[in-house]
Amino acid sequence: MMKPRNNILAVCAALILSLPLSVQAEEDGKANVWLPSLITETPQEGFELAIKLARMGVKSTQSDKETLFREREKYSQDGEALIHASEVIAVHFQTVAAANNHWK
Repeated sequence: MMKPRNNILAVCAALILSLPLSVQAEEDGKANVWLPSLITETPQEGFELAIKLARMGVKSTQSDKETLFREREKYSQDGEALIHASEVIAVHFQTVAAANNHWK
């Protein structure tokens, strides 16, 4: 069984490796724009966007919904995995906050 830290590293590696595919799809004009901007009106909206970014990252790296939902049962009961998921959301929130000049 992979340790949660290794799981995070695997997800990050998959995201990095899939980036050229995303760029190519965008260049081909086939990509749907689901993230037109990181700008939000409030910090709460920014946090909700951070959660969406984390979810979309998982969805992009694991396109098999059956596997996705099966694995969710496992990690939803694992405290360390949940903490790591929160860390990913926090990193996304830092990015969104910076894009919004921390809502000043």
